[in-house]
Amino acid sequence: MALPAQDERTVPAAVLGDLHRQPLEQSLTDLQELLDRHGHVIVVCSRAAPPGVERRLRTVRNLLESDRIALFRPDLPPLGLAVLARQLRQLASCDIGPGVLASAGRLLTHYLHCGAVLGSVTRLDRVPVGLRAHAKSWVPGAQFAVLAHPQPQLVRLGPGAALSGPEFGTWMLVAKGQLQSDWVAGSLAPSWRVLGLREAPLPAESATWWGTGRLVEFCTYLPDLSVLYQLVASVRQSTCHWCGMDVIGDRCVFCSATAPAPDDRAAVG
Repeated sequence: MALPAQDERTVPAAVLGDLHRQPLEQSLTDLQELLDRHGHVIVVCSRAAPPGVERRLRTVRNLLESDRIALFRPDLPPLGLAVLARQLRQLASCDIGPGVLASAGRLLTHYLHCGAVLGSVTRLDRVPVGLRAHAKSWVPGAQFAVLAHPQPQLVRLGPGAALSGPEFGTWMLVAKGQLQSDWVAGSLAPSWRVLGLREAPLPAESATWWGTGRLVEFCTYLPDLSVLYQLVASVRQSTCHWCGMDVIGDRCVFCSATAPAPDDRAAVG
């Protein structure tokens, strides 16, 4: 799901819909056009997407013989993934190279808090669920608050129910599914002292990711481009020893090469 632009500088998203169902030739054409237009492409893909999507992306990347396509699949719920993709679109308007921009995705995940209120946890396999919670899930009207990222938490809704949240100022995005609950807006958002709250449509993959369509999904995030840019710019950059691209962190998202161990670098020098 492509979220609306956060500001006038946010780069538009290119949505690759039904990638695994369309003819291979169409996928090749679409990715080649994006490469011709932008030079590099960062594909942000949900782990809840059908397996055929990743296979198609890797096939296209191999057939195009291009190391300018980065495939990024963080283990985030769908709404959190949509927020992260928009943050990368915000940063794409700045003077940041493609390698650093792609690497920034891993950095920014640390500043997202993603979860949901669920009407059932019987099919939830993304977060550890004890036998007790499974048993309570069969009680009519039971609802559960779940935090999937950054640290898994699960509580049954009731008096005093709470989740540990961010210790810095954030905005909250909420997407409502087939569950009637105002706990996120009425209880969670005030307890986390969010600076603002907005609503979005529920991503198509949410029911698959959470194991039920009876949910209200939420994600807190840093909305300001200046803050995002400061976070990325404060991290030391290095040059990928394989493809020569500037990156942050120990792995290049474009060519997947990892930085040599310190001893190896010393030997090379």
